[in-house]
Amino acid sequence: MSSALPIGAPVRGRTPLSAAEWRMLALLTISAFLNYVDRTNLSVGATDIQRELHLSDYRLGLLGSAFFWSYAALQLAGAAGWVVDRWNVCWVYAAGFLVWSGATALSGAATGFAMLFGLRLLLGTGESVAYPSYSRLLASHFPEHHRGFANALIDAGTKTGPALGALAGGLLMKHFGWRPFFLALGFGSFLWLGPWLLWMPRGRGVASRKSSRRAGADEPEAPGLRAIVALRPAWFTALGLFSTNYFWYFLITWLPAYMEKERHFEKSEMAVFASAAFLAVGLSSVACGWLSDRSIARGATPTRVRKTFVGWGLALSTVILPVAIVPDNRIAMPLLILACTAFGAFTANNFAITQTLAGPRAAGKWTSFQNGFANLAGVAAPWVTGSIVERTHAFYWAFVAAAAIVLCGAACFVVGIGKIEEVKW
Repeated sequence: MSSALPIGAPVRGRTPLSAAEWRMLALLTISAFLNYVDRTNLSVGATDIQRELHLSDYRLGLLGSAFFWSYAALQLAGAAGWVVDRWNVCWVYAAGFLVWSGATALSGAATGFAMLFGLRLLLGTGESVAYPSYSRLLASHFPEHHRGFANALIDAGTKTGPALGALAGGLLMKHFGWRPFFLALGFGSFLWLGPWLLWMPRGRGVASRKSSRRAGADEPEAPGLRAIVALRPAWFTALGLFSTNYFWYFLITWLPAYMEKERHFEKSEMAVFASAAFLAVGLSSVACGWLSDRSIARGATPTRVRKTFVGWGLALSTVILPVAIVPDNRIAMPLLILACTAFGAFTANNFAITQTLAGPRAAGKWTSFQNGFANLAGVAAPWVTGSIVERTHAFYWAFVAAAAIVLCGAACFVVGIGKIEEVKW
């Protein structure tokens, strides 16, 4: 169970991470970066792909949601969490990485809507094991007083992925087209597998439950999915993350197109401003993850610290709404950066909450359920936004929906979860 420590007491959270822990964290952060470049490159090339494949806004939105159909379904059904808990998590993650990188590369050779749609489904299949793997590894190898920062670094990878992906993708696609970018990104990502196979953690927290029992481990049986979904906090973490994911996926799937279609930015301008917005989330996430860990290490409770960052971060994210109203880009773009900076305070603490509630034995399955349910927002946000734009020929109501839903997420995390401490399984 998590508990506050008296001020001045020695805590493990103040002990520096070992070289092996830093290597693992660095590799997970890099993989998260590549993960999000792969899943967001479609939005960067959206207008070019739409033009070449003759897609309507509705079909473009449908294509943007395809990734989440398989990604969410495999986690929500418990398949991704079961695989992560059943087998060696490091090998499972390596296999998922191989699948999603291959799907990205093959997307560069897609000849039509159906083929690209199928490859986006395959991309979601490979990436479905990512967050359950992150949670199991961090819950097993990092104490409470390091998890905010560790989660923040991985989250920074997921935010700098869209940031640098939008910048590099926008600039490179302007000169070389979208197909070479997909091919180079997919095949180039394979280089990550070498260091991972060399340095991936071994021993505690990575082997399957079955092999642990054969080795004589006395660890109790891990809680099943039924036990997890019977808990109120599990549903509120899932509903809260659904709401915040809607906001985030609205940004990463439609922000580049919004800037080009409604703000009339050139591709290079879009690349710079979209990159700055996504980068703001990543930098804020790292800073807020570090600050939240320091607060807990000094004696504040995880409940107070995590909920403060999450509540205020999500509430201030609603500054996204004036972005759709203000006509002057010199005002609208700083407001966009402010909204993204506020959102970063939430992302640093989101999965730290889950890992504390679930504990090492249930972190994989809980994260799988939470992330699977929440990523139905990845189906909804691109699809709903595409429908709104098709009907209204504007983005205003899409921004209204994103702001309203992110406020619902704040209520779920602050009011719905209750005390943040490990469940007594």
